[in-house]
Amino acid sequence: MSLTLRVLAPDQSVFDGTAEEVILPSTTGLVGILPGHISMVTAIDTGVLRVLNNGNWDSIALMGGFAEVEADDVTVLVNGAELGSNIDASKAEAELEKAKTDFTQLEGQPNSPEKVKVQQQLNRARARFQATKSE
Repeated sequence: MSLTLRVLAPDQSVFDGTAEEVILPSTTGLVGILPGHISMVTAIDTGVLRVLNNGNWDSIALMGGFAEVEADDVTVLVNGAELGSNIDASKAEAELEKAKTDFTQLEGQPNSPEKVKVQQQLNRARARFQATKSE
């Protein structure tokens, strides 16, 4: 048995295929989905979606959204997404280091709008970098 997985961003269909297992970065933690999973809807956090196909794990960086599981169909609607295989690892690492530096410089400003924005940039940079790593 397999799952049908669709990952849709506003500007593109990022993934449309089958999977043996999917791990979603929900806002309450990681959620593993196998064939026959109970129906559910969950909010998606900025993070990495993992897809198991033929014994290989692929990664997709997600930028927040929602996921719906219905029978063996998983639909993920997100604000942005990028296949890990399409991300330049060295650029992603450089972006992550810059975001960490920017965040560190704002540590004395709790909950300032600028700090919230930099935290979001750090989360996106971390997700993109983690998506370049294979399991």
